[in-house]
Amino acid sequence: MTTTTSPADGLLLVHAAATLFMAGLIWFVQVVHYPLFGQVGSADFSAYQRLHSRNTTWVVGPPMLIELVTAVAIAWRGGGTWTWVALALLATVWGSTWLLQVPAHARLERGFDAATHRRLVNTNWVRTVAWSTRGVIAMVLLTQRH
Repeated sequence: MTTTTSPADGLLLVHAAATLFMAGLIWFVQVVHYPLFGQVGSADFSAYQRLHSRNTTWVVGPPMLIELVTAVAIAWRGGGTWTWVALALLATVWGSTWLLQVPAHARLERGFDAATHRRLVNTNWVRTVAWSTRGVIAMVLLTQRH
């Protein structure tokens, strides 16, 4: 039996890979990484936070951009209701990132602040839930293709 794949199948596969990578990563960040910020120590925290932000960009930037481009391409090709729900969730992820998490990280670069740290952990649940839901939708979209 020979199976053929179309460009749309490849697009969905790349999209699912980026989404599932980010869904897994955000759970690590939410459950392990962000909570441990409080254990770094005040004297070293500013330097730690600056390095964290710089290094994290290299890890999350490419898959986030791939996910965004492929999500828009899938929606543009008429992906259906789930595609639009997933795109709305992606807008939620990006909005949360720029409106909540980036400002919290910027504040933490000036030194550890318990209230800002707590807000970072608590508001990151928005991204955790959105990316997790996107991961499920990505799998649904993949299975609907076959």
